[in-house]
Amino acid sequence: MGRSRRTIPEELLLLALDPATGTTAQPQSLDLGLAGAQLVELALAGRIAPDGDRIAVVMPRPTGDPTLDSALELLRRRGSPVRAVHWIGGPRLGLRQIYLSHLERCGMVHAVAGQMCGVLPTTRYQATETAISRDIRSRLDSAIRTGVPPDPRTAALAALAHAVGLGKHLYPGNEGRSSRSRLRDLIRHDPMGGLVAHAVMDVQNGVAAQPRRNPTPGAPGGRPPAVPMQPQRAGGMARVAAH
Repeated sequence: MGRSRRTIPEELLLLALDPATGTTAQPQSLDLGLAGAQLVELALAGRIAPDGDRIAVVMPRPTGDPTLDSALELLRRRGSPVRAVHWIGGPRLGLRQIYLSHLERCGMVHAVAGQMCGVLPTTRYQATETAISRDIRSRLDSAIRTGVPPDPRTAALAALAHAVGLGKHLYPGNEGRSSRSRLRDLIRHDPMGGLVAHAVMDVQNGVAAQPRRNPTPGAPGGRPPAVPMQPQRAGGMARVAAH
């Protein structure tokens, strides 16, 4: 996998990064979204494929991206297709920090040390390659405003942004209501992105125990939940000022 192309987890994290505060919006659900974004990226790379509401490894060859390859190896070790909702709701902690550190090494963000309440150490992240963030946002805006079906990467990114609740961060207030609605509707343009986005929302809504029946991309029930159901995922992130 060439590094000239940004991965969907990287783009999702850059979308969530607030340029004014250096924190990430929706920090708890974002961890779930990053796990889902890895699945979409692996699918686009031809390493996995959907099998109903499950994920099957179809080519175990590494992609060359260490973080994605770690996820691919874990999927391979399962030995049989795994439900997307179980994978996303699994106990893998710290994806947000892993990707923030990765973006820092790549020079796309800059870590700024600080303190909370003058005592607790924190780390904030400022985007250094603002043109990259603008390009990602421009692709999303274009898909929303033109109504032209987006490419699979942009469609999947939109689906995940909606699933983790970034709509109000990207398109705030009453004036952003129609854009948030169209962001939600983009979920239907990529089957894998739709499957993963619904799985992310199911985990947050606490319905991971039951299999989805005939999941339909863009079906009702896809609004961003207010209270994530996986609070334990935030435990490894106490030092990051993204809460």
